[in-house]
Amino acid sequence: MVSENLGNGGNQPSFAAPEVQRGEEIDDLSIEYSSSDGELMAESREQWYALVDTVGVLDVHFKSRNDVFVAGDLLVYYRMNDNQARVAPDVFVVFGAAGNHPRDRWLVWREGKGPDFVMGIAAPSTWQWDRSEKRDIYAAMGVTEYWRFDPIGVFFNPQLVAETLVDGRYRPLPMETDHKGVLWCHSPLLGLDVCVKPGLKLRLYDPARRRWLLTHKEIHAALESLNPDRQPSEIARAARREAEAERDGLIQQIRIAQLWR
Repeated sequence: MVSENLGNGGNQPSFAAPEVQRGEEIDDLSIEYSSSDGELMAESREQWYALVDTVGVLDVHFKSRNDVFVAGDLLVYYRMNDNQARVAPDVFVVFGAAGNHPRDRWLVWREGKGPDFVMGIAAPSTWQWDRSEKRDIYAAMGVTEYWRFDPIGVFFNPQLVAETLVDGRYRPLPMETDHKGVLWCHSPLLGLDVCVKPGLKLRLYDPARRRWLLTHKEIHAALESLNPDRQPSEIARAARREAEAERDGLIQQIRIAQLWR
């Protein structure tokens, strides 16, 4: 197990900062940028659930904001006219996006910016690259917060690492452990606490509303548990509110589509 307390570089391998821009070069629209790199989305069940649950929770949390784009395992191309200069963050969030409509790739120069928040979910074939060369790429792109999570607890210690970009270099965000053994760190960018519960369960907590953000599985389970013969629990009431908001949003989209027919 490798310590991830890199601080001011630590024992991290040294890589030259990647070239993200090429001066006044003209965007060649004939170049194709694939939406797939042919790699597996996840190498383990633990990595899969951590990735999918985190993307889903963030997507729901920011769904009312049209300037926030949330994605997972989506190719990000960071150098104009070079379709090999790309990374696929497990989880990323862009603030100030030109609409949160679906995309199958992200081209930094056409979108006007790169991701603001990135989280890598450790896997056997990628964890060393996540903490070295990929870290340099994100710094050069201007990714404000770079997080890493080890879903099986064998690659590094602590299992959650959070860094923020300061003067072009990543500096650690303060990590704490509460009396229940929950490892956590506040994300100023998201306005959320990113937590690792015992059993290596990655969860997000909203300190402003003092509530855990529910995964899709938890929302479904809560809705299934609703019974007219008993008082709904708080989690069930929260799930019902989420489901109703989702339903209302879909109805609104249908109405808008009908108007344009």
